[in-house]
Amino acid sequence: MDFKGFPGLAGKTAIVTGSTQGLGADIARGLAAAGANVVLVGRNAPAGQALADELRERALYCETDIGQDAQIERCIQAALATFGRIDILVNNACQYADQGLASSREQWHATLDTNLVSAAIFTQLVAPRLPRGGVVVNMGSTGGKFGAAGRAIYPASKAALLQITKNFAVELAPAGVRVLAVSPAWTWSPSVEQLAGGSRAAADAVGAHFHPLGRVGSGEEIAAAVCFACSDAASWMTGVDIPVDGGFSVLGPDRGISPRAWFRELAPGQDGGADGA
Repeated sequence: MDFKGFPGLAGKTAIVTGSTQGLGADIARGLAAAGANVVLVGRNAPAGQALADELRERALYCETDIGQDAQIERCIQAALATFGRIDILVNNACQYADQGLASSREQWHATLDTNLVSAAIFTQLVAPRLPRGGVVVNMGSTGGKFGAAGRAIYPASKAALLQITKNFAVELAPAGVRVLAVSPAWTWSPSVEQLAGGSRAAADAVGAHFHPLGRVGSGEEIAAAVCFACSDAASWMTGVDIPVDGGFSVLGPDRGISPRAWFRELAPGQDGGADGA
């Protein structure tokens, strides 16, 4: 994918949290390919430094626990010292510990602290350093829009992140700073790769049941959406969520399949003549 076509990113500096692996690393690569400097944020020092070495002069790895305000501030200062400016914050870091209704108080606190509270605090601390035209992108999820048995914390954190996207967009608009969300559906990432036993073909085969485009997404595709959101091409957009989900969010519980087909599958012997077929 050609990332050089996103206007206004060359020479800018982006901080990407949770960027030592998976989707965060893909977003960092995309922004760097578009000409931005990238500050890689995470706690996996070997992986973070390896990615910084890959991106060379366009990247700085800053080992940071985003649950600690002092470490967030240290990261911001390192970005300013190295690149002289901060234009973009991508709140991508998250964890998935979730046992639904059975989740403990400790699990609620830990996951919400990473997925929601730390994103809010990072935004709070970086906002005074963002110039007019600055952008904050919160990584949402289709998981924050629909109900699912056996899950509670992760969807709640993403739903709340979509809400503060709207609040912060209104609050930061007078300063000329835009705030957007990007919400992927199933994306080829470490978590999906594990579920699929390392087989992209298996992931696509399962994902085809829930995504009209017939497959799971790629990190590069999500990165392109983030680059668009951060670019001058999206300069009249703020406070909204950009779904990058292969059509996942347009389907209802019937997965876009007519009642006739469902009756044939689930009620053998019926003639499939339900209303609306």
